[in-house]
Amino acid sequence: MYVIITLVVLAVFGYGGLRVANGTLSIGSLVAFLMFLFQLMSPLITFTSFFTQLQRAAGATNRITEIVQLKEEAGQEGIEMDISGLPLTFPDVHFSYGEEPVLEDISFTAHPGQKIAFAGPSGGGKTTLFSLIERFYEPETGSIVIGDTPIQELSMSSWRGQIGYVSQENAMMAGTIRENLCYGMEEEAVSDERLWEVAEMAYADGFIKELPDGLDTKVGERGTKLSGGQRQRINIARAFLRNPKILMLDEATASLDSQSEQVVEEALNRLMAGRTTFVIAHRLSTIVDADLILFIEKGHINGKGTHEELAQTHPLYQMFAEQQLT
Repeated sequence: MYVIITLVVLAVFGYGGLRVANGTLSIGSLVAFLMFLFQLMSPLITFTSFFTQLQRAAGATNRITEIVQLKEEAGQEGIEMDISGLPLTFPDVHFSYGEEPVLEDISFTAHPGQKIAFAGPSGGGKTTLFSLIERFYEPETGSIVIGDTPIQELSMSSWRGQIGYVSQENAMMAGTIRENLCYGMEEEAVSDERLWEVAEMAYADGFIKELPDGLDTKVGERGTKLSGGQRQRINIARAFLRNPKILMLDEATASLDSQSEQVVEEALNRLMAGRTTFVIAHRLSTIVDADLILFIEKGHINGKGTHEELAQTHPLYQMFAEQQLT
């Protein structure tokens, strides 16, 4: 549209100038014509912008319609089972995206109440391992087993309902703190006393009480009205509210300042107590107390043990430890 308008203006100037030079058009008439033309431009631009927005909205609507019509994720049927007190075992699990292998020969057992940490260079497959536990993907060979039952035999709701997940991305929706805490649950079934209890356990009650509307304070789109540490404590309180049997922490303190990190780590230590916990961490200071550290490099576990054991026997882990802890 802007190209057309520019060409029209140039054409008017050229032809009008020629007519003025020939004496068949006065300068006043040319100026008046140009003024009318400039006044016409604004509604033309508005009109074309409207159709641009209309096409954009139509494309978005089509995409929303496609998402609404998607079939429910497979795996809704299955066993409803309480996994409390059961070990989680990876017996020789392999997985790849297409033809590219991502995880090979992953074997370990997480006993109830243990803290299992995954360390290693970026791109080694740690996040993919979390995705397998959450059943976003299925292993190509091997089967993840809880107790004596492959997790594929459990219903998706039963399995995921017993997993708590806290990541470095503070996932929050526009709405109130109450709505974010109860997301995925029946809000009416959760009392204020329970919400304040989990907020206190996550060290979030202090700043919530200082907010103008308490639990009913609007947090803004993606929680923009809260700081990173406050959003993370809301996420931890959400995990407390669900009382998960398995806890998964994906760089949960990576994006926080030192003061917020200390408070969040205290809340996470409370949350981890008595739960089987899996931790992804690039900062070794957060996993030195883990019961078992699995060092993953290029899809393979090439080191297992405690921090002290790996610091003595694993060269790359030793280098990481020297860089970060000394």
